[in-house]
Amino acid sequence: MSITLPQDVIDLLNDRDTIKVLATVNDKGEPHAVFKQSLHVGEDGLIHSLELIETSRTAKNLVGSIWFERKLSILLRGADNRAVQIKGRVHQYHVSGALFQHHYLAARERLGDVDLAGVWVIEPEEVVEQGFQSRRSAEEAQHPTFIHLDRIAAH
Repeated sequence: MSITLPQDVIDLLNDRDTIKVLATVNDKGEPHAVFKQSLHVGEDGLIHSLELIETSRTAKNLVGSIWFERKLSILLRGADNRAVQIKGRVHQYHVSGALFQHHYLAARERLGDVDLAGVWVIEPEEVVEQGFQSRRSAEEAQHPTFIHLDRIAAH
């Protein structure tokens, strides 16, 4: 089920200084991860990913994702070291039309003489904070008895 991304996550995703990784799986369930700086939130509130190489492994995996409803993951690391994971699914792939044209012209302006194979539209389904303190707090709340004995003795 699709969710609305919180504004702080939208800002992180749209920040050019954020490191962005897109992880997909193939038909055998084998993971594939790539740095994908073109990831951003579009005006429709969904995540857009520009595909510059039509025959890339990522493109092949995303085709499988749209046909067989395979999930994908986006990992973000901001300049402030905040880490967030977004889990989602492919919603659409645009190879023509207004959305494609907008991104095609922007990609050529930013990158020069490049092609744009298409624009993947991704529906976010879950946002997970991945920073150590966030994960530690969540784990301690969920599993209060998972603690080393030496830590218990120190209290």
